[in-house]
Amino acid sequence: MSASGGNRAIVAAFLANMGIAVAKFVAWFFSGSASMLAEAIHSVADSGNQLLLLLGGRRARKAADKEHPFGHGRERYVYAFVVAIILFSVGGLFSIYEGVDKLTHPHELENVWIPLVVLGIAIVLESFSLRTAVQESNHIREKGQSWVSFVRRAKAPELPVVLLEDVAALTGLFFALLGVGLSAITGNPIFDAIGTLMIGTLLILVAVVLGVETKSLLVGEGANDADHDRIVDAIESGSEVEKLIHLKTLYLGPDEILVAAKIALPTDKSLAEVAHDIDVVETRIRLAVPAARVVYLEPDIYRPGTDPSPPTAEFVIRSAD
Repeated sequence: MSASGGNRAIVAAFLANMGIAVAKFVAWFFSGSASMLAEAIHSVADSGNQLLLLLGGRRARKAADKEHPFGHGRERYVYAFVVAIILFSVGGLFSIYEGVDKLTHPHELENVWIPLVVLGIAIVLESFSLRTAVQESNHIREKGQSWVSFVRRAKAPELPVVLLEDVAALTGLFFALLGVGLSAITGNPIFDAIGTLMIGTLLILVAVVLGVETKSLLVGEGANDADHDRIVDAIESGSEVEKLIHLKTLYLGPDEILVAAKIALPTDKSLAEVAHDIDVVETRIRLAVPAARVVYLEPDIYRPGTDPSPPTAEFVIRSAD
């Protein structure tokens, strides 16, 4: 994912949410609708989410140093995890609290037309924000890949987070519209409280989904199947390598893959020839998968029938940053 593409989607969502949040607070103030207050908190949480995602993207660009020799790429995952767990959960729990309070202490809504107008405008603005996120996602979504698969497999967290935020925002708006509308039609504020509870439950469900998916990236995921196969082909396609003994990959950040492999080379080659062959193989790997920026190749002798798994520590003749 290009950083500019992800940032465009984030900025579009932030601007929409800030404007919507102000309008929702105004509507809540004049109507007393719990659904509008829950939606206002939802929009504030979304705005905070986008700021955190932008901050994470900025910090991830810091150069590698002695303390973090592989760079800071995973900071994007950390901030996405904070977005999922803290802001969504807090927003969801607050909405549920507000809904329960309105169930136990109901009061009739006033100036119902104000929240209805605000909700209609908010639906239009959120639809534009979602369209931007979909357009940016389509630049990197594989042909024929489902949206569920895209959210689950994407290594860059920003677009999946924004997509889920926008879908949740639109769904929450319809919940609020349903609650306020039914309360206006029936004169019973219980529907407004039920809409608030539905919004809170929705936010918590989104928090769980984002938390689970981001946790996997924080723990460490390997290259996807397509990139893994390209790396294998790049290693085995030349005459330099007799056999690929084992291969491990790891995402150091959304756009950077660590490749570590043990390769069997002919025993009759000199150290200079081995070093040259490893350079050639590294070049092929980077051409096949540009995200493979950190490559460690260990030459070895293939011993059929032995355990191919790597020991805890081994001598690496050649590595490239």
